[in-house]
This record gives sequence, C-alpha cells and structure tokens, in this order.
Amino acid sequence: MNPAGLPTAYEHGNRLTPPGTQVDPILVEIVQGTLASVEMEVETAIARTSRSPMIRDAHDFRAGIHDRQLRKLTGRSYSALVHPIARDFPLSEMAEGDVFFHNDVYESEGGIGHLPDLCVTVPVFSGGEVVAFVQAFGHHDDIGGAVPGSMPSNASSVFEEGLAVPPIKLWDKGVPNKAALRIMTRNSRMPDSLAADLDAECSACLMGARRLSELFERYGRDTIEATFDTILDQTTETYRREILSKIPDGTYVWEDYAEHDGVDDPKLHTQRITLTKEPTGGPGPGDGGPRLIIDFTGTAPQAKGPINHCGDYVGGNFLKKWLAPILRNLADSPERMAELDVNEGVVPLIEMRFPDKGTLLTPIFPAPTNARTFVILRLLGVLAGVVAKAVDGKMPADQETIRYTGVYGKDRDGNDYLMREVLGGGSGGRYYADGEDTIHVVPDSRNLPTEFTESRFPFIVERLGLAVDSGGAGRYRGGLGYEKQIRMLKDAHFMSIADRSILACWGVKGGKAGSSFSVTIDVGGPEEREVDALADAEPVKAGQVIRIRTTGGGGWGDPLERPYEDVERDLRWGKVSFDGARTAYGVVASGTKDEPVVDAAASDALRAQLRDARPGTEPFFDRGPGYARLADGKDAADVDWL
Repeated sequence: MNPAGLPTAYEHGNRLTPPGTQVDPILVEIVQGTLASVEMEVETAIARTSRSPMIRDAHDFRAGIHDRQLRKLTGRSYSALVHPIARDFPLSEMAEGDVFFHNDVYESEGGIGHLPDLCVTVPVFSGGEVVAFVQAFGHHDDIGGAVPGSMPSNASSVFEEGLAVPPIKLWDKGVPNKAALRIMTRNSRMPDSLAADLDAECSACLMGARRLSELFERYGRDTIEATFDTILDQTTETYRREILSKIPDGTYVWEDYAEHDGVDDPKLHTQRITLTKEPTGGPGPGDGGPRLIIDFTGTAPQAKGPINHCGDYVGGNFLKKWLAPILRNLADSPERMAELDVNEGVVPLIEMRFPDKGTLLTPIFPAPTNARTFVILRLLGVLAGVVAKAVDGKMPADQETIRYTGVYGKDRDGNDYLMREVLGGGSGGRYYADGEDTIHVVPDSRNLPTEFTESRFPFIVERLGLAVDSGGAGRYRGGLGYEKQIRMLKDAHFMSIADRSILACWGVKGGKAGSSFSVTIDVGGPEEREVDALADAEPVKAGQVIRIRTTGGGGWGDPLERPYEDVERDLRWGKVSFDGARTAYGVVASGTKDEPVVDAAASDALRAQLRDARPGTEPFFDRGPGYARLADGKDAADVDWL
C-alpha cells in the first residue's frame, strides 16, 4: 500500500503481443513518425498557449507518449512516468476526458525530481478501453514554499519546498476539478501563470490523446500494439548490437561529486558507479545478449540540504532512460548517434542496483530535493567517465549545462515579479571534435530573449556572450559557457541554484578541466562581491550589475597537441585570449584579435618547455584546481587513474 492506503500492484513493462509477431516495416515507420509528430504537436501547443516564462520562453517542459503497459514509445524527448497514475487509478475505471495530475516527489515512482515539476497525464482510448497515455511535465514558476520559485537553497525538508500533490484526477470526463485548481493556485505566488500553464498542458495532452485515438481507429488496435512492440524491440536490438558491443566485458569504477548542499559547509558528496558489462542478459527481452549493471554502492549519504534525488523506484526505470543517452556516444559516427532514440527499449539492457535507503539516490522522506539536478546531472558525467575508462577515453569530457538564476522584487508598477532563467554551459570536448558552446541539457530549452525580459522586468541586459577562456584546454577544446551581465533598475533580490562553483567540468585523457560557475554583484563598483552558487535572496541595489558566468566544458586530449591553426582560429573568434593561448596551449601569438599571428618557432620551444615541466605520470581525468580544496589537498581521486 502507498501512504494514501491505495494498492501499489499494477502491470507495467510487459509486451502487448506475442514474441515474433510480424508487422509491415513500412507501417512501423508510419506509426513511429506519427508518434513523434503527435509528441511535437503537444509540445508546440503548450509553448504557444502557456503563460509563464519558464514554460513558454525557456521551454523547460517535456511531453511523452506511453503504451498501456506504461512503456515510453518515443525517443525525441524524455518524460516523467505514468506508473504512479496506474498505481493509484485502475485503467478500467478511467474515462475519456480524464486528466490526472501529480508533483509529489516521493509518490512519483522516481519520475518527478522536485515539486516545481508539475505533471499531467491523459489516457488514450480505443474501443472504450485505455490503450495508451499522453503526458506532459514542466518546471513551473512557483508552487509555494519558503522562497519565490519554490527552490529554497537551504531547505532541510520537502515541506519547505512547496505544495506536494499526490496523484489526483484533475479533470473528470472533461470537467476540471475547480477545488483542486483553487488549492494549487492559492499556494502559488504566481497564480495566474500557474492556472494558465496547467490549462495549456491539460488541453494539449487531451488534443494529443485524440490524435492517437485516430491512429488506433485507422489501423486497428492489434496492429498498432504490434508496431509498439516492434519499435521497442528494434531499439533493444540496436543498442545491444551497436552500443553495448563497444564496451569490453568487465567491471569499471568511477565517481564524481556535488560540492555543497546549501546547509553543510562545502564538501565532496560522492556519486559512484560500478559498471559491469556482462555478455549475457537475464530473462525477458534482451535475453541472450549483453547487458550493463550499474551499481550505485558507494554513493554518499543523503544530504541535509536539497540535492537528493529519489531514484530507487520501479527498478530505476526513470534513471535508465535518463542516463542511456550518454551511451549513444559510442555510436560509429556523430550522424549515427543523432539517429538513435532512447525509449523503453533500453530498459531491458540495464540493471540498476541501489544502496540501502538513506543515500543521495535513495533519500528517506521528507528529505528535500529541489536542487536534485546536482545529482542527476552529475550521474550523466559519472556514467560517461566510467565508460571512458573502459573504452580508452572515447567518450566526451564533462559538461554541466543547467543551473537556475534569477531576480525577483517589485516591478515598475509596484507589482511582484519573478524572472528565473535556465542558462546553459559548455559541453565537453570529444575525441573527434571540440565541445559545443552554451548548450542546455533540456532538449529545445533556451535562455530568455533580451527583448522580452527588458520589456517585462526592471533591468537591462548589458552583455550576453561567450565567456572567453572558459572551455577546458585540450587537443579538442571544451565548449564555452555564457557570460551575462544585467543592470538592475530597481532594488531586487538575486537567486541561484547552481553547482560547479568550486569544482569544475573534468577533462579526460590529458584534457584540462573547464572554468567554474561564478556570480559577481556590483561589478566594478564599491560593493563588488562574489555570491555563493546557492543563494535565495542576495540583495542587489538599483544601478548595480550582476555578472553570471556559467561553466565551460572539459577538454579532451593533450592541449599541447592542438594544431596551431585551431588555436589561431580560437583567437580570431574570441574564444581564447592571447594569454590563454600561451598558458594553456603553449602558443605564442601576436597581432590583433582580428588578425592574430602565431609564432611557430617560439611556440615549439614553449611547448617543449611545458612538456619537460610535467610530472612523470598524470591521472586520466583532470578535475581542476578546486578539487584539492575539498579533498584535503589531493589533486586526483584514487579512481582517476587507469
């Protein structure tokens, strides 16, 4: 029984048709394209009809399509889970026009990470029975709690983070539950935008459900369900053949860290993965082929502050699909990597083993979770790092591409406002190319347009560009982070939920770590100061400038092997400074930014000098200078060596 006294046994993850059922391959392509089209149409409808900047402009939301066994069918986008809905509401009792809602982290079966992520689910019907689900979840402006935005950086329990709603029926046969909506909007500092966003999401998912019903009506339920099985079977076989086969059998260990939790002083909050590649799988789909075991034993105890993530539900189903995109880097080419979707077909290939309750990944209610990005984003890097050890570094270096910053206060008319933004950072260098600049881990997300923010909020964006020298040096350079400067026109408060302000995005196989996250207030003024990366209400006076610099990606390979023409191009593009070229790449250049001139002879001599000054051996990973501050002076962890 769950805490509400409802049954927890429900069917999920099974096939819809017998193994070996044959389907016309052309029809499979048609259905697969239709699913992707419907998912995109749902997201487009939400973007066009929602109201809050976080949903409408930053695009911090996702849609997903699932079959009646709760399996995710699409790979264009990640999504939450339908499991808590099927757990609490029997499919046989659902009706057309029903919309279900939840945001309770501890009752989401691992699909919701923090309370601002609100999730709506709509069943799809064919012949009077539930045959699929359309779902959307997004990060909303405010759902109550101790601070505007519902992400208190020093929260010590989930009760400080806002209103938690377990699975409920928000619409009953097309009729909205006005009492529930009133409770939610009453608990929000932004009630109008919350109501509008929920209406947009519910309406878009209902539209998506109609589209899918038409698909079932056109081809018949048996045929469509056979194509669903085929789509997932193809993903399973593709990942087994093209991806898992690239990892040698064996066991590999690596770890990385969050640096602070908002309550305790900064320290290393360990996230460890022991990866085992086995040649044979277990029972069920994927039997007889290779599989991966991801064991999180060694992960640190749950934090006092809000960096915990509830991952240990339904076998880690959400985390399997969250982490699997990292494995695509093992594809034969970048073009092939872009073609590989992540749907429920990856689930049978991965077994997850969690430590006992009470860790960062297995927190005990009511541990706070609003900054759980510090854990789930870090796990992407831990998996990349442990796979890199297995494949001689042929994985990207580290990236940290999401953090929340913002300001709030009174606008020009004396009304309350909240401006919050998800700024990206640089991605890691790869064994064949530099990292990308200022990317976001949330697909299709973006920074807020300057024209929009300046017209709505009392500040001026004075600069938005690349943070020079922020990408980690390497044969292939890490991508650059943002530098954004805003001048406040009225007194306000600054907020930040960010990591990697002490630590950095690691470099691999000789590549160096990127630059860390930083915030400076009153740049060049008498009150200039650095602000902690976890801040709720840092005061900013009218006229003061806030400078935000996001992380640069780690470098890949020895920076002293980077071709001179690549460094010259970086100088011309303003991505690397003349001083950075000398110190990081051993390149001596003169001239101007528009016409840099590399002195090859002087550079050859400098590179030889820098090579001679190196120690005899170096770790496989470079964590940057901040690591020693939190690791008692150690430059590398024991697991950083091959």
